[in-house]
Amino acid sequence: MHSLRLLSGVTVLDLSRLLPGPLSTWHLQLLGAEVIKIEHPHDGDYARAIGPLDGTESFLYRHLNANKALRLLNLGQDEDRRQFLELVQQSDAVIESFRPGVMKRLGVSFQDLRAVNPRISLVSISGYGQAGAMALASGHDINYMAVSGWLYELVKQSRTPHMPNVQTGDVFAGVLNAALAVVSAVLAARHSGVGHHLDVSITAGLLVSNVVPMLAVQSGSPAQAAETSLLDGGAPCYRVYATADNRHLAIGALELKFWRKFCQAIGRIDWADRHWQNGQAPGGEDARALIEELSTVLVSRPLAYWTSLLEHVDCCVTPVLRMDEAMEHAVNAPYVTAVETPTRRAMKTVVSPVRVVA
Repeated sequence: MHSLRLLSGVTVLDLSRLLPGPLSTWHLQLLGAEVIKIEHPHDGDYARAIGPLDGTESFLYRHLNANKALRLLNLGQDEDRRQFLELVQQSDAVIESFRPGVMKRLGVSFQDLRAVNPRISLVSISGYGQAGAMALASGHDINYMAVSGWLYELVKQSRTPHMPNVQTGDVFAGVLNAALAVVSAVLAARHSGVGHHLDVSITAGLLVSNVVPMLAVQSGSPAQAAETSLLDGGAPCYRVYATADNRHLAIGALELKFWRKFCQAIGRIDWADRHWQNGQAPGGEDARALIEELSTVLVSRPLAYWTSLLEHVDCCVTPVLRMDEAMEHAVNAPYVTAVETPTRRAMKTVVSPVRVVA
């Protein structure tokens, strides 16, 4: 399934489990890297049993580790550790997601790796970083989102944080930063001949990416109530609305030009100047009134009606799709492909979002 060969010649040893590390190396192998997954012979990757099974393994495990070579090694055993270090000699990077200190206890610390290959780089993914106040604390995605300030931003008017069914910290802060770390370290080592140990904290990655709330706080703005700011539903032009069939429409007409086109398309040109760029305060009296008026209009028709009416209007309005619908949508078609599973169940999967244009 390699769609690109940009990382051809790069070999990565993957000691990680569950989601962040394996999904990170999934991206790397789609870009052409050779990935060798190392698992304990008896209690390997826990993702094997998470979610629906395809035979003896989960669809999650099969998806994340497709096209990776597999070696079963117990690093606590001398012979298996020796075999692993032989692989290190021929590799560019190792990625792991143990708690800090485990690699050293197993005899495969960065110093041990570098002793057999000075060019090797080690990328360590953890919830809270390799050192610091919570380095050894246990945690999962919900905890990293909570400590980084992300979860607080996902609130309703009741001030209760909303739990998304997306592992935000794992798949964004963990996966992408780890992949970037691998590529950066390999590139640096090929110039200098020296590898590096890179620390990827999922919590820190979330914190760094939480830009808008962070800058608002630093500028002295007070914490705002839910649905009272420009980007959290406080503006009529940037909000999710219900339709008659209990589906939803996402309106992202943040710029005045888009809002005017939207108003014209739905026959409410009288609303065209009621916009934040004309001084309407998000969460203010006029904004709340217009949200009510627009909600009444949109809930009067089903989603298909609004989609048909607006799909050719350049106004940043889209339907809120279920995953099955998203996989079938024309915009996503180039990134979806059919596969046959070991149990011969027809399925679809996705390919790299990176494309070579020229």
